[in-house]
Amino acid sequence: MKKIILLFLVAVMSTFVACDDDLKYDMDTVSDYEFNFEFLWKEFDKKYCFFDYKKDSIKDWNAVHDEYLTYVRNCKNEVEFFDVLAAMLNELKDGHVNLLSSFDISSYDFEENCPSDIDYDVLSSDRYLGKDYRYSGGIKYKTLRDGKVGYIRYSEFTESFTNEQLDYILSTFENTEGLIIDVRSNPGGDIGNVQKMVSHFIDESYIPFYSIYKIGTGHSDFSSPVSCNIEPYDGAIYRNPVYVLTNRGCYSSTNIFAFSMKGLPRVKLLGGKTGGGVGAPVVTELPNGWLARCIGNVILDKDKQIMEFGVDPDIELHLDKEMAYTQGLDNIIETACDYIVGVVK
Repeated sequence: MKKIILLFLVAVMSTFVACDDDLKYDMDTVSDYEFNFEFLWKEFDKKYCFFDYKKDSIKDWNAVHDEYLTYVRNCKNEVEFFDVLAAMLNELKDGHVNLLSSFDISSYDFEENCPSDIDYDVLSSDRYLGKDYRYSGGIKYKTLRDGKVGYIRYSEFTESFTNEQLDYILSTFENTEGLIIDVRSNPGGDIGNVQKMVSHFIDESYIPFYSIYKIGTGHSDFSSPVSCNIEPYDGAIYRNPVYVLTNRGCYSSTNIFAFSMKGLPRVKLLGGKTGGGVGAPVVTELPNGWLARCIGNVILDKDKQIMEFGVDPDIELHLDKEMAYTQGLDNIIETACDYIVGVVK
């Protein structure tokens, strides 16, 4: 997760850093812990999108200021100072919120105390992916259950594919009875890949989500919702049952993919609740040169609801670790296959 966050921050650093080129700080100000603390706290107070939504699950931001100012005044070096700021940002309970310095990057563990619901050794066994899968545009694919079940493993929405690639993949599943899309522990990435994938599973124009934007400094200052419209792809549309496998590691764009697919006529989510994350990050620079990632706009689901804390599956099921260890079986994949071939209904 830290690697993905770091790559994101490096990629956007030159374009999206929120600072004023004309704003200059003297050296004493730049290195002043309390000055940098106040700057960071105020930036989040103005820009962070979820204060009202999370008011019952996080501390009051003003109270956080008073608490952490005391800690800042006791910091003896910049490592201690970094840890204090990181802990303050973690009070927001947001996997999209990070602090980056030359020596560390902070992140909130949204998977803490949650079952992983995936065993990579089992997944890579011959019963599932093995060595004979095909690979295109970041997507691993093959058939299971003697060709009756199509299986797609997509581990990162940062991996881009074209509509033509997905068109070909789905055409190879033309004679299958159903399809599994396994996005467990996919941490997210490009929302454009979400839109492309969804377009292959719909029969008519579809609005899977809306965006609202921060337009003022108040905690409730948002724009009106702006819809995202997706048209069915002019090619392969998969029209048999689809099971999307989810777990707590499904975050950000993968969370958006989950609620975009949920409720479609042929689609069921199977597995664990997703990890959440529906904000689009912006990056701001502190006077001392550190970077902080904040949420600048929010993606709403098709019912204009915020799914920041995750999407519930249609069928909740967790990995049977004993079965995985002793039999080499992934009970989540097996259950999806059983639904598809009619063993269970």
